[in-house]
Amino acid sequence: MEINIFDKKEDMGKCAAEKAAEIIKDTIKKKGQANFVMAAAASQFEFLKYLTRMSSIDWNKTTMFHLDEYIGLSENHPASFRKYLKDRFINKVYPGNIYLIKGDSKNPEQECDRLNRIISDYVIDISFVGIGENGHLAFNDPPADFDIEDPYLVVQLDEICRKQQLGEGWFNNLDDVPKKAISMSIKQIMKSKNIICTVPDKRKAEAVRNCFEGDEISPNCPASILKKHNNCFVFLDKQSSVYLK
Repeated sequence: MEINIFDKKEDMGKCAAEKAAEIIKDTIKKKGQANFVMAAAASQFEFLKYLTRMSSIDWNKTTMFHLDEYIGLSENHPASFRKYLKDRFINKVYPGNIYLIKGDSKNPEQECDRLNRIISDYVIDISFVGIGENGHLAFNDPPADFDIEDPYLVVQLDEICRKQQLGEGWFNNLDDVPKKAISMSIKQIMKSKNIICTVPDKRKAEAVRNCFEGDEISPNCPASILKKHNNCFVFLDKQSSVYLK
């Protein structure tokens, strides 16, 4: 794992996007196409702003998978991650193939099975992720399951996670925040050949310290597992890194 720290979140997002573009273009050059996983979160705003401006990427030669989605929200809901990805990414670059999570499926377990069958045919070249205020990776809240083999699974969202979504302005009150989601599993994320983790803002500083300071890897700090990945590039701003020694 490599940690990069920047004074401004704009510089953090720009450099993360440049690293992402480098990996995607190199992958396409080597094997003709690239497969990636995209997160939808406030932590990705600056990263996506710059990544969508990278005109040198042939997005038509890419396949996109979706990291996580709330259960029970329609795609038109303001907090829908599908809406987020379409507005901020998909409708700007138009990846060649797109596999989104249907969070409003009547049977979430069947939706997981559908996605699991699809992704089993792919090697993921790069995943774009953040970490939560509780240290979660995707929607794998602590204590996260590091051992489950399924690529996608139904998860319970803890109160810290749900309060984060409320605090970011996605919902009007806590009761509106779903209690369940479909999330990519820890093991599936770790199968990515490369990972770019972008984490801005002071509210993430304690989670950054708990996950990345020292050598301990614990399900109680789910993103700490990233320390085991040889090609994980973490991008922090001055505020999120303030508690690192």
